[in-house]
Amino acid sequence: MREALRSLEMSGIIRNEKGVKGGAFIQAAENEHVAQAMQDFVHLGKVSLDELTEARLSIQATVVRLACERGTDAQFDRLAAIVEQTRIETDVEARYHCAVEFYQVLAEATGNRIYALFVGALSSILQAFVAGPNYKTLQETLIDSRHRLVTALRERDCDAAVAEMTAHLDRIHQHMQENAAR
Repeated sequence: MREALRSLEMSGIIRNEKGVKGGAFIQAAENEHVAQAMQDFVHLGKVSLDELTEARLSIQATVVRLACERGTDAQFDRLAAIVEQTRIETDVEARYHCAVEFYQVLAEATGNRIYALFVGALSSILQAFVAGPNYKTLQETLIDSRHRLVTALRERDCDAAVAEMTAHLDRIHQHMQENAAR
């Protein structure tokens, strides 16, 4: 029992607290734990960049489709505001934070917290692969792509929204492959 609890604690599923009011408590679901586990697989060579991208494409297509069906006008307004904030930002790190927030709001629009966990984890892992030469060229297409995505979401045109997200992620994947080859 003690080994099982220790294993669950090391996985980030529970936290053990000592004392009179101590015990084993379930941790809140956080994408950092999921991201760390995935990142460990990448660094150990157990998962390739192509596998990560394939999973991201599949997950994001589902996220976009569900957000299109379930999202609220307030969530779409928030996405549009993030796009405008991204346009204003010139710092790479600030733009990255906008991207993370955009994907999180999009995932939250599904109404399914598991998608928010996966999207957050994948975003944090892939950040290291996105930066590099030609990053600015990649960013030039971003704002228009995000505007088209938000418009398709507002119009509840799921096919157009998925197509826009897929095209954007394909551009990112091509950029990451070029960086990895250098």
